[in-house]
Amino acid sequence: MTTSKRRYHITTFGCQMNKADSERMAGILEDMGFEFSEDPNNADVILYNTCTIRDNAEQKVYSYLGRQAKRKHEQPNLTLVVAGCVAQQEGESLLRRVPELDLVMGPQHANRLKDLLESVFEGNQVVATEPVHIMEDITQPRRDSKVTAWVNVIYGCNERCTYCVVPNVRGVEQSRTPEAIRAEMEELGQQGYKEITLLGQNIDAYGRDLPGVTSEGRHLHTFTDLLYYVHDVPGIERLRFATSHPRYFTERLIKACAELPKVCEHFHIPFQSGDNEVLKAMARGYTHEKYRRIIDTIRRYMPDASISADAIVGFPGETEEQFENTLKLVDDIGFDQLNTAAYSPRPGTPAAWWTNQLSEEVKNDRLQRLNHLVNVKAAERSQRYFGRIEEVLVEDQNPKDKTQVMGRTRGNRLAFFTGDINELKGQLVKVKITEVRAFSLTGEPIEVRQAMPV
Repeated sequence: MTTSKRRYHITTFGCQMNKADSERMAGILEDMGFEFSEDPNNADVILYNTCTIRDNAEQKVYSYLGRQAKRKHEQPNLTLVVAGCVAQQEGESLLRRVPELDLVMGPQHANRLKDLLESVFEGNQVVATEPVHIMEDITQPRRDSKVTAWVNVIYGCNERCTYCVVPNVRGVEQSRTPEAIRAEMEELGQQGYKEITLLGQNIDAYGRDLPGVTSEGRHLHTFTDLLYYVHDVPGIERLRFATSHPRYFTERLIKACAELPKVCEHFHIPFQSGDNEVLKAMARGYTHEKYRRIIDTIRRYMPDASISADAIVGFPGETEEQFENTLKLVDDIGFDQLNTAAYSPRPGTPAAWWTNQLSEEVKNDRLQRLNHLVNVKAAERSQRYFGRIEEVLVEDQNPKDKTQVMGRTRGNRLAFFTGDINELKGQLVKVKITEVRAFSLTGEPIEVRQAMPV
């Protein structure tokens, strides 16, 4: 069949892993001859890459799907795909709920999209949610940015946090080989990308499943070793990574980040709760004291490092006093950014069955109180940038003010300054900060640092 004029549309919900998966699937569709359509109503293939972490994201998928399912009655050639974590979790029951669906595929099957779609075009309704060994990906992702890119280093997660569906939907940990990761990064460097974020659901677990140990019994492949191995890829000016787990975060990794000039001074380490009893109920495997020691160690090596994290309020059984321990941790540490959420029960997780669930009123009240403190602390942290010269990697035009460009400092603060995007995109610019806000900065450009030629 010819696909020369056919169009596709992808809507992505959820985490950076999903965004990376969507970019890979867009790359596959473009290899198949499809063109991207901004408007789903003009597309022949519509793909929803879904997330189960938050209930509202899941509900949104169903309402979007309902609209397109109606459209399919007038346009039977429309192909509807649900990928990602809702697909993995719901499997065939999704087809019962939305019979118009053509393909339901879990996150581990992103690289198989071409084969699965070809089966659909032959007239089959396909469910692909069985565990697979992830094939090394050779399709060039269609990346949303031309400056920054995601690179997956490990898929899946072996942790068993009691609130989280990720291990059920993304499978067991599977590390890519250092050689495959470096080869992908080298190609990105040659294409002009300047910053790479290495991604893993639990990135500190990288390499545990790869063969080889030293005579002292240490794994030959740790995430720290990977950083040393890839950090000098030509053309890449900045390296970031996410998401870290406090249980495995080592001083050796912190030392590597301080030593390697391309690794940005920004750490994303979720703590989830500041109370030890709640952490135990969550099965997180560390105490708030251990978490504080990690942050202290980071600040000893890199006093100016930015720290961001994730936190959950209203976990089953959380008392007011336990919630106040979370507030105390946030107040003591002073995060640059904190992603907050009220606990929502996810199907198939232990905590969803517990009888000590809190009311929505209590959860929302705690979320608002935490968010207020987060804003206050972030605004305090921003003060340190005032009058300083920061290096900003220009990513885009400021959508609210076309005379300005925007990018991020090494500490991951969004920064705006006057300039022409056509000249500055992908450039590293020294910017003197003249205005500070809780989560962003404004400044004046001083000099453009020409990146090293590849």
